[in-house]
Amino acid sequence: MIIGTPKEIKNHEYRVGLTPESARELVVHGHRVLVQTGAGAGIGAHDRYYVEAGAEIVQTAEEIFATCEMVVKVKEPQAVERAMLREGQILYTYLHLAPDPEQTRDLMKSGAVCIAYETVTSPHGGLPLLKPMSQVAGRMSIQAGATALEKAHGGRGVLLGGVPGVAPGKVTVIGGGVVGFNAAQMAAGLGADVTILDRDPEVLERVGTFFESRAKTRFSNRANLAECVAEADLVIGAVLIPGAEAPKLVSREMLGTMQAGSVLVDVAIDQGGCFETSHATTHAEPTYVVDGIVHYAVANMPGGVARTSTYALNNVTLPHALRIADLGWKEALKRDMHLAQGLNVWNGKVTFEAVAEAIGTDYVPVDQALA
Repeated sequence: MIIGTPKEIKNHEYRVGLTPESARELVVHGHRVLVQTGAGAGIGAHDRYYVEAGAEIVQTAEEIFATCEMVVKVKEPQAVERAMLREGQILYTYLHLAPDPEQTRDLMKSGAVCIAYETVTSPHGGLPLLKPMSQVAGRMSIQAGATALEKAHGGRGVLLGGVPGVAPGKVTVIGGGVVGFNAAQMAAGLGADVTILDRDPEVLERVGTFFESRAKTRFSNRANLAECVAEADLVIGAVLIPGAEAPKLVSREMLGTMQAGSVLVDVAIDQGGCFETSHATTHAEPTYVVDGIVHYAVANMPGGVARTSTYALNNVTLPHALRIADLGWKEALKRDMHLAQGLNVWNGKVTFEAVAEAIGTDYVPVDQALA
């Protein structure tokens, strides 16, 4: 199979779909790998490293999309990239389609086979191709929130860990999954006063056992959520419904109960955001203020630590890429029901139910695509 990786073009996105080490693995399996020049520069993987790994360097993204049978990316294809996709071509990347009907329609129109990292499942439960980026984003959310809390960045001027004689900042984490757990770890490590909310008693028990006295847990109902948000210096939105649009849990009205200069970090922004006042931002302009509350909603947070993120991502995406390349996409998905869950768009049809529901189109079961 001919496999290609273009340079990411989303604002301040420095990750790359394939590292030189991943390219080498594909070449060893007998595949031809094309890499757009400069694609790996953001992680220190210069063209010569790809050449040494057996890949070929091409000058433009157009060459990648025109030549390759499978395109491996990190972020969802931008409009100019979607226009280059063709019928039957495999697109393997993060898609986050539920809050993005325009992208979904373009992918349907292309006729491409679109496999989304974020909906591939695991025999052990969870979303293994999303997990490493959730770990990164969860940890980064505290760094970003701590910076935004500084007075020079519009915040209250609160140090999360406090100092002797001064109380630490209060951090509310909405969601105890991978993002929330990692955010709570970082916040607790800084010495902040941390509260984790979730609706799943088993999640609350698990995080409560792990953190013991270093973090509090609360059941996430309307009253508890409102109370915790009102008291917080920093709120982390870490909710996820796989493949679906995030629920809006923090209303604009609730902002009025918070201290001016408090900070909201919406890690769910890829799926539409879990704060009513959220809209996607970039690393170039990461924050904005609504009703005196600082909002951080960068849609590609892990891109800010591109080297760590790329290697963490390739660790989990490469095995599936190898299977798809070795067997063809249809046979690879037939043999692995968990990889099959990643198929979101095929032959102009939406094959992931939550996406179809979100954008108001017909749902075609994956089994039909594999028949």
